[in-house]
Amino acid sequence: MQNMMFTNEELNRYARHFAIPDFGQEGQAKLKAGRVLVIGAGGLGCPMLQYLAAAGVGKIGIVDFDRIDLSNLQRQILYGTDDIGQLKAEVAKRKLLALNPHIDIQTYTVALSRDNVLKLFSDYDIIADGTDNFPTRYLVNDACVLSGKVNVYASIFRFEGQVSVFNLPAADGKRGHNYRDLYPAPPPPDMIPNCAEGGVLGVLPGIIGSMQAVEVIKVLTGVGDPLSGRLLLFDAAAFTARVMKFPQDPSNQIRELVDYEIFCGTTMDGATPIPSVTAAQLADMLKDGHSFQLIDVREQSECDQEHLNGLLIPLGTLTSKLDLVAKDRPIVVHCQSGKRSIQACRTLMENGFHEVYNLTGGVNAWKRWKGK
Repeated sequence: MQNMMFTNEELNRYARHFAIPDFGQEGQAKLKAGRVLVIGAGGLGCPMLQYLAAAGVGKIGIVDFDRIDLSNLQRQILYGTDDIGQLKAEVAKRKLLALNPHIDIQTYTVALSRDNVLKLFSDYDIIADGTDNFPTRYLVNDACVLSGKVNVYASIFRFEGQVSVFNLPAADGKRGHNYRDLYPAPPPPDMIPNCAEGGVLGVLPGIIGSMQAVEVIKVLTGVGDPLSGRLLLFDAAAFTARVMKFPQDPSNQIRELVDYEIFCGTTMDGATPIPSVTAAQLADMLKDGHSFQLIDVREQSECDQEHLNGLLIPLGTLTSKLDLVAKDRPIVVHCQSGKRSIQACRTLMENGFHEVYNLTGGVNAWKRWKGK
């Protein structure tokens, strides 16, 4: 590969990379020519973006429509108190360009969907998945397979983290393992909460996101052995790490993008879909004085931090407290992100409650609507 020309300032900035055997200016030139799209500018995205920008990746895209919240600052240290309420992607862009003005950063303040994912991916070589929910992970994976992109994956929960590299091209042109080889089917929607619901050690995304950045750099430069067909498992509580190999399933054939909410069980399929209301619709219902019951199925600790004045019935206690649920008026159920409330709506409908609505996106969507 013909090396790119570097300015004197860049030669000084990347001097420690140039000093690494088998990396040098050729490796740095590959970083400068690299195009990486980071999905999510949250816990994983923050350290990953900082290190990719500092390393000199030439073009970095950021997909995130969320705004900075006080509860983010415990782990998303790219942001500060003065940034609360602003769009994460835009604040990240400003701070990353202050860190390294020699790179190009593009922001996409939209929700990733099967309608826009292939177009968004088209301008990039590597997709780095920093999301925290299963529908988006499967969407990212399948879109990477269909568009021939490498997917550098990571996830975190409480004290534990995972890292792997999916869809890596081999010398023979074949593509390596993908997310469905590791997780052929998603878990039940009420089994594994996201970080907002289950918690996460603040320093953990810094560790795992940095590992994710390492894998991106290895794939871009061809230096080192990426985690293709292998899953790194890190436990911060025990401070242990191990690498697990997993097989490639030849029957794993991805031919199209599907409805990932239905696939992951966060939306009911078939003849009995769960009706929903948006944050804006709920606000109108409250303003207009509609008669309905609002039920919060989060835990007490979550409700103590922020609430919508709904009746608190944690999901795990719902079946034993059905007598508290109104039978003479509509019911709107919410949780933090809209996942547990889906399960609660399902439970209520199975027990004879007919006019049940899920608050799409939960408290997170409510906060975004208030801060628009």
